[in-house]
Amino acid sequence: MNGLDRIREVAARDKSLRFTNLMHHITPELLREAYCELRRDAAVGVDDVTWQEYGDGLESRIVDLHNRVQSGGFRAKPTKRVWIPKPDGRKRPIGIAALEDKIVQQAAVWVLNQIYEVDFLGFSYGFRPERSQHNALDAIWVGIAGRKVNFVLDADIKSFFDTINHEWLMKFLGYRIADHRMLRLIRKWLRAGVSEDGQWSKTKVGTPQGSVISPLLSNIYLHYVLDEWVKEWRKNKAYGEVIIVRYADDFVMGFQHRGEAERFLREMKERFALHGLEIHNEKTRLIEFGRFAELNRSERGEGKPETFDFLGFTHMCSRTRKDNRFTIRRKTIAKRLRAKLKAVREELVHRRHEPVPALGKWLRSVVQGHLNYYAVPGNGQAINVFRTEINKAWLYALRRRSQKAGKLTWARMRRLIKTWIPTASIKHPYPSQRLCVNYPR
Repeated sequence: MNGLDRIREVAARDKSLRFTNLMHHITPELLREAYCELRRDAAVGVDDVTWQEYGDGLESRIVDLHNRVQSGGFRAKPTKRVWIPKPDGRKRPIGIAALEDKIVQQAAVWVLNQIYEVDFLGFSYGFRPERSQHNALDAIWVGIAGRKVNFVLDADIKSFFDTINHEWLMKFLGYRIADHRMLRLIRKWLRAGVSEDGQWSKTKVGTPQGSVISPLLSNIYLHYVLDEWVKEWRKNKAYGEVIIVRYADDFVMGFQHRGEAERFLREMKERFALHGLEIHNEKTRLIEFGRFAELNRSERGEGKPETFDFLGFTHMCSRTRKDNRFTIRRKTIAKRLRAKLKAVREELVHRRHEPVPALGKWLRSVVQGHLNYYAVPGNGQAINVFRTEINKAWLYALRRRSQKAGKLTWARMRRLIKTWIPTASIKHPYPSQRLCVNYPR
């Protein structure tokens, strides 16, 4: 058993233990492994050092880095802020850390994960080892279909990563970590500031999206602010069924009773305000959803049950064709689908003069990646639309290459499609099947 395994064993044995000596687990070997784990083609931070450049003379660099980390001489560099477009047209800030910060953060994450993977609750799925978005999607599907859920709370935290309170975060870390050197290291990253267009600005709240350690810190924050509180609320205050599935700052809850859901939402807003967070009122919705929603709304003369979006899919109340049982149908969020097709069409305009095999190889990776995520049972129509529109866009791009190319026929195009574009088939099992395999009772 190595040192990291011993941390996990001790953490599991005593949930109240505070660890006083964690930094010695950040060894030169762990730092070297962390360097190898980083993406080779990742964007550079304020240091302008690439992964390949740092690899020249790696051994001496790692020894020097280790000495600075252990002596307290390591200085965190500001995070480089860039903006990337979101599907709704807005832009999301992403933080790019300097290479040495990435290395040390990855090593620290591996050490801290041994503690917090024991502490984190089962309904938390985001950015955790051996847990994925599809695990969270399976859990919410099975939870609504199999429990007494009549109302769904689709919640959104306003600018979560940008509003994490540093003092509360350090207090939460102190519940399990008494190693002052580790706490000091984390505080250095929180205080390093942000560099945008060469201008440095101080960070009093928040943790940059995109940094290696940010997902873990955000999970720790919500573990204490939300997860543990929901666990106690469900145990001591709820009189009906309550379910929750959280992926990072995106979470969905199911309730048996509307009044209880409304009371929970009021109390959650108060708790969030206490810890510097705010619910996005325009994006947070309580809807009637579940096995009886269609019948109840029909009796009141209302329309079909409302839908909710979660992790790229619109969830809808539906019925099975075979025996007319309640089920949940999922389809690609329409806005996401349109945005992805638009991005591919624009890229094809820039790349249309590349050789056909190069274009085919790129488009194959695009379509295959889309299918790997969205090809779930019930979403056949949406993935077929995506594939068909990609084929049309490729044909249009090829015909625009020259007058001769403009005569490209559908017969030849079909051969290209057959060669390069994957067929739109379902890749995932039903949620109830996979959930039972991954998390057997």
